[in-house]
Amino acid sequence: MRTRDEDKVSLVKKMAIKSIVKEGFEGFSMNKLAKACGISVATLYIYYKDKDDLIISIAKEEGDAMGDAMIKNFNPTVSFEEGMRVQWQNRYAYMLEHPFSVAFFEQLRTSTYQSRFLDNFMKKFKEVIGQFMDNVVKNGEINPMPLEVFWSVAYAPLYSLVRFDNEGQSVGGKPFKMTDEVLWQTFDLVIKALKN
Repeated sequence: MRTRDEDKVSLVKKMAIKSIVKEGFEGFSMNKLAKACGISVATLYIYYKDKDDLIISIAKEEGDAMGDAMIKNFNPTVSFEEGMRVQWQNRYAYMLEHPFSVAFFEQLRTSTYQSRFLDNFMKKFKEVIGQFMDNVVKNGEINPMPLEVFWSVAYAPLYSLVRFDNEGQSVGGKPFKMTDEVLWQTFDLVIKALKN
């Protein structure tokens, strides 16, 4: 049996993510991926049993990496504003450094892979953030609310700003470039909206 070549595995992951982002899951195939990587299709099947295994494996690894990046230097016992500031810094840095991974997750979110991927997605991240949220609610810094409400107010503005920046324009086609001033002005408004 041939051994796993980690450089090839890394190339396969990178090219698979780019291909899925550009062509969607419908346009993605093992044959196209092998050609893009300059390897044989047989080599792909040494690393993954099939296309689904490849996609789910990459999603889990990328999800873990993203989760680890989001809790970097994060302490679940800090104040609400301090913890959210670290979250925004980490999320923003991750989105800037890994735009294809972020787009890949968006593809996953709207695909049939979503439920299989989300089953184990970012367990460590959820545990740390869960502790943080329990603490800030217990300390009276924010009121309890459904997760969907919290996420929509806490993080959707950041994701919208990054999307505008990536597209180079905001609503109505007005030119847009993200700045620290815009980022932290938005953050201040989010904190004001969520705090008691």
